[in-house]
Amino acid sequence: MTAAAAPAGAVSVSEALRARQVVGRYLRPTPLAGYTALSRALGAQVWVKHENHNPAGSFKLRGGLNLVSRVLAQGVKGVMTFSTGNHGLSIATAGHWLGLPAAIVLPCNANPVKKQAIRDCGAELIEVGENFDAAARATGELCQERGYYLAHPCNDALLINGVATEFLEILEAQPDVEVVIVPLGGGSEAAAAVAMLRALKPDVEVIAVQAGQSPAAYNSWQAGRICEAPNHTFAGGVATGQAYPVPFGIYKDGLADFVLLSEDEIYEGIALAGHYTHNLVEGAGALPLMAAFKLRSRLQGKKVVLQMSGCNASPEEIRQALQRPAFQDGFAG
Repeated sequence: MTAAAAPAGAVSVSEALRARQVVGRYLRPTPLAGYTALSRALGAQVWVKHENHNPAGSFKLRGGLNLVSRVLAQGVKGVMTFSTGNHGLSIATAGHWLGLPAAIVLPCNANPVKKQAIRDCGAELIEVGENFDAAARATGELCQERGYYLAHPCNDALLINGVATEFLEILEAQPDVEVVIVPLGGGSEAAAAVAMLRALKPDVEVIAVQAGQSPAAYNSWQAGRICEAPNHTFAGGVATGQAYPVPFGIYKDGLADFVLLSEDEIYEGIALAGHYTHNLVEGAGALPLMAAFKLRSRLQGKKVVLQMSGCNASPEEIRQALQRPAFQDGFAG
């Protein structure tokens, strides 16, 4: 398929197809795997989209590749971003692969596994503040001083269109899907899911899931406007203290439902992911699977895709999760 041009800043199928031409040079489609025991436990036909199998360990590399490729063609000096880890790692990796200098601003208490991976890409790592929001505040001034392109973690159409290539793959591999469950922190993936599925298969339900300890996006969805909220979850991939205009403008009217999980439930989800899929995932990567168990009565008999978004967990995160009985025994009901 050939993509027609879309307006600058647009999130669209045509721009996602254009992004796939870039992403496809570096990434193979990730597996969409079925697990018999998981489907039986949920009473549905379930597939897991293994974005955790991407290099850099998450779906975010798709967006990073599209963004860095496009801004590199504009002749920028470098790229800078703020992140809790996975987005920063995606920009660092894409910058390394495409030859563009990258500087990544992370909170001082960010996951050490992600910090080391960013350093291993040759990117500059700058540690500022106690959380994602503090890192965000520091980044604008630093970026302006250097004349770098500011790659916002979710408020950038180039990023969302790159992420959207995941949902093109899902529809090609499983065109009769009925429900897709995605994690929602900053919102790039939820926005990509809604934009692609609303355009190509509008009867698909998109369900978002977020940590109850960082509920800004959930509160915004409920209120119909951008909200801020406390940001205390351990699950870095969804640890944001506010919703963001570009993705929120797409997903606010496009979600069928929105689930909040407790910190205990997120750990349980990591354990269940290990039991049913034999994958070790981070907290955000386990959110859709745990949400599916909370929604299992609603999902009965349906064709369901669960997005497994990332595997860059800290050793302590994994240790706590795998001590739970669910890792050995599965869902107890």
